[in-house]
This record gives sequence, C-alpha cells and structure tokens, in this order.
Amino acid sequence: MNPQPQQLGAGLGLRGPHVAGVLAAWPSVGWWEVHSENYFGGGEPVAALERVREHYEISLHGVGMGLGSHAAPDAQHLQRLKALVTRIEPALVSEHLCWNRGAGRYFNDLLPVPRIDGAVPLIAAHIDAVQEALGRRILIENVSAYVAFENETCTEAEMLAELVARTGCGVLLDVNNLYVNALNLKTDPLAEIARLPLGCVGEIHVAGFEWLDDVAIDTHGASVCDAVWTLLDAALERFGPVPVLLERDTHLPPLDALIDEYRQLEARVATARERAMAPTPTTEAH
Repeated sequence: MNPQPQQLGAGLGLRGPHVAGVLAAWPSVGWWEVHSENYFGGGEPVAALERVREHYEISLHGVGMGLGSHAAPDAQHLQRLKALVTRIEPALVSEHLCWNRGAGRYFNDLLPVPRIDGAVPLIAAHIDAVQEALGRRILIENVSAYVAFENETCTEAEMLAELVARTGCGVLLDVNNLYVNALNLKTDPLAEIARLPLGCVGEIHVAGFEWLDDVAIDTHGASVCDAVWTLLDAALERFGPVPVLLERDTHLPPLDALIDEYRQLEARVATARERAMAPTPTTEAH
C-alpha cells in the first residue's frame, strides 16, 4: 500500500544527470520529485522514471502549465500530464501560481500573477479544469517575484488561500521563494505563512538562491541558507510534518554531495515529526 502524502517526510529533486546514479546505487532518499514536462516525450526517460518508481514514491512538479494565463490550460499539455500521472501514479502533483502565455506567445518563465480583481475566479476555473481532468487534487506553488504590481488587492498567500477555498486544491509552500521575495520586495515571509489556513499545505520546498548585482535570484543553484532553514522550521511548526523537498536545478553537484545536503533536511523533518508526535504535557491538579 502506498503511503499517504503526509507520511513521505524528506525528498529530493531528481534531475537528468543524476538518474543513472540513482538507478545504480538506489540511495537512501525518502522520495523523488521530477519536472513533469521532462517526461512528456516518453521513451527512455519515462522508462527510467518507471524503474525509479518501483523503489520510491514520486512527485510530479509541473513548470509549464501556466495556470494564471488568461487562456485555459493547453489541452495537449493537460492530456500529456494526465497520461504521465496514469503511468507513474505519483504521490503528489503540483503546478505554479504563475502565467506564461499571452497574445499567441509562450514565455519560458514562471511569471507572477497580478493579484487584481478578476484574477481569482479565472485561475480557480483553470485549477478546476486540471483537477477534473486528472481526477485528483493538485498543489499550487507560490513563486518568486522581482517586481510588484500596482493596485493589487491581496497578498500571494491570501490569493492561494482563496483558491484553496474555491477549488479544494492544496498549497506547495516554497519557503525559498518567500525569502527571495522578502529580500527583493520587502514582504514579510512569516506573515505570509500565517495567512495560509491550517491543513492547506501539502508540500514544502527548500532551495538556494544567488545574487545578481543587488537582486536575489531564485536559481536553485546554491545551498540552502540559514534564513530559509529557519523559515522551514516555522512552516513545519504551523503546518505539521508535511513532505519537504530539497531542490537543486543549476550548478548541480555530484549526487553524493547533494545527498549530504539532503541529510540536513532529513534531520530537520525528522525532528519536526518527533515534536508533532510528542504527547502534550498535562498539568496535574492539586
């Protein structure tokens, strides 16, 4: 029997250069997350992922759906995702709160959604369409941003909370993105965590960022910094020991070195789980 998602503990992002190493050594990792679109083409990549799936739980993390685009989700994209979900039977499926299409053009980026009147009903309809097609709940991730929009009516966390209420989706909380936004836009990451309702977070991401001049860039190309570890602890304290993933997409170290950093995450998640399961002290009557 597959474990429930909340039982997964710590996981690690699986990228192409490390697949062969995983298949050769079967390292002690709780679960793996892959980018869904990398496996839409079938062939050897999907066959390798199926072999990984025989030994580990898998999470499918989409980077191309663009749920915040004005147009409805691309039918072919959604069909390919559904086929992959059916084939891999992942523990979790997630997408981003972003847009990437407009006026006949596609942008290869996770562009933040302007939080203006009319945005929530549009995005909720897109989430409903995806969840209906897949026959399952999906998680929506907060994104990093480098500019703010005028006349916004809510924070990103408030928008996510409303989308959860309207669609029944969950939240993938990326605490590195929260920290990047705090550095660039002076937002309050702890306040954003507090705005998300209890029970809505189904997964958490940690990652590293890099500086370009005076802008913090969410590159997933460095080790997790102390401030992001601290935000993870705060999120686990609020939402309980939900699955947590370490992401690394650029400047990939050897697999063994990446797993060493993963051990830090594994220990933190284990500590949070022990804390959550510890009996509540009672006060004796006198």
